[in-house]
Amino acid sequence: MSTTATPLRYGPDDRPPLRTAVPLGLQHVMVMMASNVTIPVILASAIGSSPEDTAFLVQMALLVAGIATLIQTVGIGPVGARLPIVQGTSFGFLVVAIPLAQEYGLAAVFGGALFAGAVQITFGAVFTRIRHLFPPLVAGVVVLVIGIGLIPTGILLFAGGAGSDDLGSLRNLGVATFVLVAILLIYRFGKGFVGAAAVLFGLALGYLLATTLGMVDWGRVADERWVAAPQPLEFGLEFPAAALIAMGAMAVATSIETVGDISALTKTGDGREPTPREMRGGLMGDGLGTAVAALFSALPNTSFSQNVGLVAFTGVMSRFVVTIGGCFLIICGFVPKLAVVIAVVPAPVIGGAAVVMFGMIISAGISLITTNPLTHNDLIIIAVSVVVGQGFALRPEVAAQLPDNLAALFTSGIVPAAVIAAGLYWMKPKHERDADRPVGAEGHG
Repeated sequence: MSTTATPLRYGPDDRPPLRTAVPLGLQHVMVMMASNVTIPVILASAIGSSPEDTAFLVQMALLVAGIATLIQTVGIGPVGARLPIVQGTSFGFLVVAIPLAQEYGLAAVFGGALFAGAVQITFGAVFTRIRHLFPPLVAGVVVLVIGIGLIPTGILLFAGGAGSDDLGSLRNLGVATFVLVAILLIYRFGKGFVGAAAVLFGLALGYLLATTLGMVDWGRVADERWVAAPQPLEFGLEFPAAALIAMGAMAVATSIETVGDISALTKTGDGREPTPREMRGGLMGDGLGTAVAALFSALPNTSFSQNVGLVAFTGVMSRFVVTIGGCFLIICGFVPKLAVVIAVVPAPVIGGAAVVMFGMIISAGISLITTNPLTHNDLIIIAVSVVVGQGFALRPEVAAQLPDNLAALFTSGIVPAAVIAAGLYWMKPKHERDADRPVGAEGHG
């Protein structure tokens, strides 16, 4: 099987015909749907929310994900990267949202989220002054750690999903393997649109197989409402200091993750580094999306790494395609029954695609790391930052004695890896640093 990537068919500003763009946009929605729906359900379960409140949180998560995605793809003035970035509810914030909700209530979570949005916007606004702190090596380490950190999630989905009663069963593994093989075969032998939409076709075939095996809960679809209107500030806003500190700290962590995602997107999709305008706009778009989320009672939004992996896999980098996906998410926010049709896709079906998507993120990190010739100092930076970062992520009990907010940052894996990589990078000899090209150095955006 050929291992070369599909040639770039569409750049960021290209508009594929609708018959091509709509299925590709739906492909992005299906890849991100499971995570976006799961996170509000986990939060609601942790605080004992009623079924009605749980359904509302899911509805708002979908609506806000669509709005935040449009902020990134279409842009509002200087805000938005105008790149095919899919936004969705952030797993990172969930770590601090659950204890905050249990202690202070959901109003504190959303008040903290509003502050987090302001932090992200500020981070984006000043990024052109600090972008020298994120050379390709550091950005690549961040992307690599993101990808490695997603491996356990991908394999769990592949085997049936966390908490599954039949985790690792032959049925789950068989369905996931079927989806994975289908995606690879369609990608390898499909021509034009078919090859680019390999993930969508693989998921559709897996969905059909799972249905015949009785793995799809159609009862949830039948019970869901057709239409539901969003209600801003349903749970109100409160601003306890603990919420501001915890959410503000996670805002910095997820901003660093977004730096990695944007760098990976342009590197693998367009063969270049992001411009300062794209990076600044993308980070500010993260912040505005998070602020909107707070106002609509949704958890903070961030760029979804699995969709970056999808762009790398397909080679289709059109923001028009992702805009269509964002519009579909907004529709799902008003038509919950439609959202549930996608949300009930069994975990192994998503897992078959996740293996490919998460693996492509790792490949993107390696590509970024090797942008410049690696020196012996670079190899040490990679070794120490990845091992320490992933060490904390894989063994969270190591940070158990730290204050809760600090422990959350350490166990994300991303923050310690980024801090170590940046610190060691600036200890390199000056002549080595001068020979490197910083992220965002191309263009003057």
